Amino acid sequence: MANWVTGKVTDITNWTDSLFSIKVHAPIEKFTAGQFAKLSLEIDGQRIQRAYSYVNSPDDHNLEFYLVTVPEGKLSPQLAELKTGDELFVTEHAAGFFVLEEIPDCQTLWMIATGTGIGPYLSILQQGDDLERFENIVLVHAARWGQDLSYLPMMQQLEQKFQGKLRIQTIVSREKQPNSLIGRVPALIESGKLESAVGLTMLAENSHIMLCGNPQMVRDTQQLLKEQRNMTKHLRRRPGHMTCEQYW
Repeated sequence: MANWVTGKVTDITNWTDSLFSIKVHAPIEKFTAGQFAKLSLEIDGQRIQRAYSYVNSPDDHNLEFYLVTVPEGKLSPQLAELKTGDELFVTEHAAGFFVLEEIPDCQTLWMIATGTGIGPYLSILQQGDDLERFENIVLVHAARWGQDLSYLPMMQQLEQKFQGKLRIQTIVSREKQPNSLIGRVPALIESGKLESAVGLTMLAENSHIMLCGNPQMVRDTQQLLKEQRNMTKHLRRRPGHMTCEQYW
């Protein structure tokens, strides 16, 4: 059974009609960057809960979550209606193994996300711990439209902060966007366009690939990397090249 604590909403940012971020103050136990919590509300006599990754660094007490409103969803439309000062429930202890301590050493760490799956990477990069063992880090955020790249300013700030160690690349699938590739993640890897844009290779001998976001993207990318790049899924008992988090 999860231990729930009461949190208070401190800020809501509506990025688009369907994307929003919520900031919360709550007496949680410290989490590890890359982990997720569960948020819940009492709705019609039931406690409805869903898992969301932390966007903030564990060192930041402003708990932040990046959400998409699912029109037919039981919880996200209700969360989107919250105002500053409203209360919700948060799990006291975080969960999940999408964390750097599970990632083996490599030359280039690829952090690839679609949609709200960008959250755990931003938490990891904002904290900045345990990154010295990677020569290069590539942060890729794929979205349908340019306006959906909600955290691009933060990504650009992080790129400057890491002074050449971090490279960012955005992908937009449904329109042309300055400095963005157009298409789907697996196709851009298969064609070599992603590597060409970033200026680094994605090979089993030099890379580890983290995947977070749309389950179809995760499955298709894993399959492509397995067939085209001879990469395997990373497990503690059998080290490999790909680590994934199914985000919705």
